[in-house]
Amino acid sequence: MTDEAETSGRNGLTYADAGVDIDAGNELVRRIKPHVRSTMRPGADGEIGGFGGLFDLKAAGFTDPVLVAANDGVGTKLRVAIETGLHDRIGIDLVAMCVNDLVVQGAEPLFFLDYFATGKLDPTQGEDIVKGIAAGCLQAGCALIGGETAEMPGLYADKDYDLAGFAVGAAERGRLLPSADIQPGDVLLGLASSGPHSNGYSLIRRIVELSGLSYDAPAPFDADRTLGEALIEPTRIYVKPILQAIRETAGIKALAHITGGGFTENIPRVLPERLRADIDLFAVPVPPVFRWLAQTGGVAQSEMLRTFNCGIGMVVVASEADAATVGAVLQSAGETVVPLGRVLDRGENPAVTFNGDLFAK
Repeated sequence: MTDEAETSGRNGLTYADAGVDIDAGNELVRRIKPHVRSTMRPGADGEIGGFGGLFDLKAAGFTDPVLVAANDGVGTKLRVAIETGLHDRIGIDLVAMCVNDLVVQGAEPLFFLDYFATGKLDPTQGEDIVKGIAAGCLQAGCALIGGETAEMPGLYADKDYDLAGFAVGAAERGRLLPSADIQPGDVLLGLASSGPHSNGYSLIRRIVELSGLSYDAPAPFDADRTLGEALIEPTRIYVKPILQAIRETAGIKALAHITGGGFTENIPRVLPERLRADIDLFAVPVPPVFRWLAQTGGVAQSEMLRTFNCGIGMVVVASEADAATVGAVLQSAGETVVPLGRVLDRGENPAVTFNGDLFAK
């Protein structure tokens, strides 16, 4: 072989030879455009493809807004999606984990951006993921205005991927939560969850291993679904009912999104240090999945309460005078509302105290 031929061979590599398929990326963008357009709302045009997404706060109806931002992922629940192939639902979780964190501060979610990284880009898999993200945005009333897809061979296995979400919302100045008037006697209302949401999945996956069950086996706690289908149930998005209750009643003082850390870590984040939340565990509507996790894994009640939502995905703080009205609006908007407890003086007690047995019923 001549020196010229050797040089030509050495310089003949393409990006595809290195494991990155630009054509697959273009195909994914083509496929997801209709899903992105479906999330159009005032302030956003629902188009992607530019170097940055645009949003017009004035067109969205705000006068003197304060912006609120949140970002999150879905943890090792991704592993369940990858192993079951149920990719169209995990995008809802991604949106939920961000927008639920916005609404607890009284903010209306406005727009969302995603980051999707994978070892080998599969346009069908990618479309399923973005379809779920768009569905979550529709539930939350926010626009999907952009994102990033990264194909990174050598960093991720071919079928593996990672997701991150970024959401921005707004509230008129002076209307952010929590309010400054939380006091002893205020009522705690719980909004039912759809299951484990997107938290505790490292423990969940360990318990599944201990059970000896595969994800395609019938769920021991749900005869109508496989174990994988039950565990991939998306996080509930509480945005629209909560915004409705905020606007119609002006009675919500604070909200706590029950994510990683359960009751014990999340409720104190919205209470003054001098106060505590006193929770009635008998009132918690515990979904069967949590009972199965506790029994199969031998997980103590205290560990369940600081790892999982145990059936309550959001906690609402309202005055005793407003609690019934707030609860009625949330119920009429489709939420399952339970009287969960009260705010009390903390004294020498922990920030969250519990009465009763989670699994007594």
